[in-house]
Amino acid sequence: MVRLGVWRVENKESAAVQYRPLGETGLEVPPIVFGTSCLGNLYQPLSDDTKSAIIREWFANVDGPVVADSAGKYGAGLALEVIGRGLRTLNIPSERIIISNKLGWLRVPLQGPEPTFEPGVWAGLRFDAEQCVGYDGILRCWEQGCELLGETYAPKLVSVHDPDEVLAAASSPDDRRKRLENVVGAYRALAELKMAGKVAGVGIGAKDWRVVREVDDHVKLDWVMFANSMTIYRHPPELLEFMRSLAARKVGIVNSAVFHAGFLVGGKYFDYKMIEPDTPEHQALFDWREQFFAVCRNYGVQPAAACVQYALSAPGVVSVALNTSRPERVRENVGLVQHSIPQAFWQAISDRFGS
Repeated sequence: MVRLGVWRVENKESAAVQYRPLGETGLEVPPIVFGTSCLGNLYQPLSDDTKSAIIREWFANVDGPVVADSAGKYGAGLALEVIGRGLRTLNIPSERIIISNKLGWLRVPLQGPEPTFEPGVWAGLRFDAEQCVGYDGILRCWEQGCELLGETYAPKLVSVHDPDEVLAAASSPDDRRKRLENVVGAYRALAELKMAGKVAGVGIGAKDWRVVREVDDHVKLDWVMFANSMTIYRHPPELLEFMRSLAARKVGIVNSAVFHAGFLVGGKYFDYKMIEPDTPEHQALFDWREQFFAVCRNYGVQPAAACVQYALSAPGVVSVALNTSRPERVRENVGLVQHSIPQAFWQAISDRFGS
């Protein structure tokens, strides 16, 4: 092990996909969670054949239960619909799939030529979506999600989708307080689903990890998903301390968006925004990436593998969520979570970027 940032990285050398408990949900999960936003036509529509091939590749490359992370927001329910249809077509037994459904958006009729939620993000949709958070609203989202997936494949994991965005939209402190009450009310409904045995675990997913910490003060969580938060580029000590606290309480952690929307592996988007080196802040990002790539080249390490292994090694992390719109990349993504990286590389990264 070597010092990297403010914590330590340890390689996990294994040829097989190792399953670990997700908190105290009673579920054991692999180190990869398959993201499904592409199945909802994120940025571009995919053909039915491509979507079917992606789902088929999940099961061809993971021997035990597959974990798929989805949401009613993904294509206004399209991703959930595609998953349910694909699983039935492949005759996948229910015990071979663990679906996590992030709740908070409800499919509604499309009134105009384009959906009104997140304009320009979703392509070729036949429905719109509206945000629906609160005790009653989240139950409506749960029921609709089960309908779209089909009864056989009801989600085993549920969460409130991006409560950080719900709170960030507040127009005043009083409005934010009311919004937080709605979020807490939604979790009360999810807790009742768990008590009734309808789901195995209740969690949270957010891009602002501080909101995860705030919600954690109000509700009992079984698992959390961090996005754009705990990466090889960004790993604030306060977040690491919070992750250690979660792990000590046996709250499972899934790490996602570990490439910062693709920027760390050569993309044009950083945290879902296209950037150019036209400001000192953006130039610093490009400079960091060039230095990172240089170390990767020197040690023959794929930047993607370095990002994934760093993310997996963070305190308490059980799995990393990875998404692809290309069926052939599914096998490659599984390989990333099994990849072994020489310790000399981590030392070089630490020497280059310091602690």
